[in-house]
Amino acid sequence: MPLLAICLGYFLVILDVTVVNVAAPRIGAGLAAGQGALQWIVDGYTLVFAGLLLFCGGLGDRLGHRRVFLAGLGLFTVASAGCALAPTVAVLVGARLAQGAGAATMVPASLALLGALHPEPAARARAFGVWGGIAGVAAAAGPVLGGVLVWGVGWRTVFLVNVPLGALAVWLTIRHVPATRPRPRGERPPLDLAAQLTGVIAVAALTAGLNEAGGRGWTDPLVLGALAAAPLAGALFLWLERRAAAPALPPRLLTGFRFPAALAVGVLLNLGFYGLLFLTTLYFQRHRGWDPLSTGLALLPMGALVAVASPLSGRVAARVGPHVPAVAGLLTGAVGLLGWAAVGPHTPYALLVVPLLLVGLGTSFTMPSATIAAMEAAPHEVRGAASGAFNAARQLGSAIGVALFGTLAAASASSAFYAGMRRSAVIAAGCFLGGAPLAAVSGPAARAAPNASATEAP
Repeated sequence: MPLLAICLGYFLVILDVTVVNVAAPRIGAGLAAGQGALQWIVDGYTLVFAGLLLFCGGLGDRLGHRRVFLAGLGLFTVASAGCALAPTVAVLVGARLAQGAGAATMVPASLALLGALHPEPAARARAFGVWGGIAGVAAAAGPVLGGVLVWGVGWRTVFLVNVPLGALAVWLTIRHVPATRPRPRGERPPLDLAAQLTGVIAVAALTAGLNEAGGRGWTDPLVLGALAAAPLAGALFLWLERRAAAPALPPRLLTGFRFPAALAVGVLLNLGFYGLLFLTTLYFQRHRGWDPLSTGLALLPMGALVAVASPLSGRVAARVGPHVPAVAGLLTGAVGLLGWAAVGPHTPYALLVVPLLLVGLGTSFTMPSATIAAMEAAPHEVRGAASGAFNAARQLGSAIGVALFGTLAAASASSAFYAGMRRSAVIAAGCFLGGAPLAAVSGPAARAAPNASATEAP
């Protein structure tokens, strides 16, 4: 039951990354929102999610992991109700930002709780594998569930469904997940607010620049200013972190090459997968004329495959090391993405489903394995910070993918859209291929990880 409670909360977090994709065209019609606004509805969530993860990674250590998990879960649930009731695009975007803040609060605490509940390394690896597999299942289930809800009731239900499930997760956590003790007040490190602010600015500027480039053009002063501000803010973040007494990203995590390699895999995987998933729903609905239910059903085989294959990945990773299924998954997914680059306006579904299945299979093997590699490559005493950093990297990849691919395929004309979608598919395949050698070197650390309990993890 503790594993169910924690994974249910995480399932909702990842579900809301993809469930909105299918609903986006109906949201646009209902609230008179253009594609730029729709990208903000999708990306605003992941932007705040990614920007706050490092900051929230240490909150559980200061206040107690269960307490922080419950606070994030409660905020996420209330914000979901706000999304469902939003009368305007601005209110919906604001509620999505609040959802992202709740998700960022919840996710690092969930991994730390799993580590505390499973101190034995093999059991911990299996638990991390289940947790990572939930991401693949939720990501694939989102379009299917979204299609059914939008077709049967309306787009607001894709947010409303979170309310009872979130309340159930809160009850299960209170009932079955033991509390963790925070550090004594005198031992708590100071909050690194200045560095955190610059990190959020870097993520927001990069995402905003990519989002707005589709409508304004790449030479627009606002776009150029945002894209220039992003690396400057990122450099300032790293400078402040190096001088912080208690940095959110401990330097020891970056001294070797294995954990940074796992971070890069997280960015590349999510950039390619979530970016193209956003375009896939636009392809089916706007350019093939399919309704949300048909779109969801079209993605159902991929979702079913992910649901079956994700748990297997955790078992394989526990036996042979996470690098083996991660590399195999990235190479398999790259083949599927290259196949999607050949899709046209009249491609039969029987041919469409093949690359979708390959992408789903590859992603389902990579997501859990990359999570295991990242967490087991990190020293146990900084695993909370490692969780925040790894999930921040993944969500940053998601935000960049949606913004970049949405911009490349922003044209409403069919020929321009397909050209942009093909470029996006090739870029996504390149991300997967580039991630394969990085996954190969991130895995061995998991096999050599110290036999240490995660109960001390921040």
